[in-house]
Amino acid sequence: MVAAMREMTARREATGCAAGTPVPRSFYERDAAEVARDLVGCRLVLRHGLGLRLGRILETEAYLGPHDRASHSSKGITARNRSMFGPPGHAYVYQIYGLHFCLNAVTGPEGHGAAVLIRALEPLMGINARTTGPGLVCRALGLDRSWDGEDLLGDRLFILERLEGDRPAIDRSRRVGVDYAGAWARRLLRFMARPARPQSGRRRTA
Repeated sequence: MVAAMREMTARREATGCAAGTPVPRSFYERDAAEVARDLVGCRLVLRHGLGLRLGRILETEAYLGPHDRASHSSKGITARNRSMFGPPGHAYVYQIYGLHFCLNAVTGPEGHGAAVLIRALEPLMGINARTTGPGLVCRALGLDRSWDGEDLLGDRLFILERLEGDRPAIDRSRRVGVDYAGAWARRLLRFMARPARPQSGRRRTA
């Protein structure tokens, strides 16, 4: 009896976590820095395979376009980054070090080449692994290169607006691993829900 009641409570909580409105295409059509900030606190949902997986976005990074020397698009269109130049509101998934995958949301007008990297999640449902880095996020969700170009307004992988009253305070810092980008490495284009748990670098309130 107790176990059954606990299961019913868990299901109700899960339903509440997954309820909400998907962010519209217009949300992604804006500047990457604006989108990166506004994604913090939203919920990332995956409906595929074994069921529903859901996490609250805690950390993002903005890559502004070809003029941003830290962005993949600064080298022009390649087979790897083609999705980054596609329509906004689609996934850009790439592999690093031949091991890890990273999930991005394409932003701005089609052809611009901007995106937001999802760096960390707070697991809410169906996630039983660490999600405190972009490679760990994709591993926990089971995302790989086959998800590159996925429409984030579809029914498999999408992002829900923040729950009512859930507007976290947000800290900013430099992006991780972009020291090669000169002055662009110093731009505060990393956004974290407070209390933030950055991997490196200093924080600054947005």
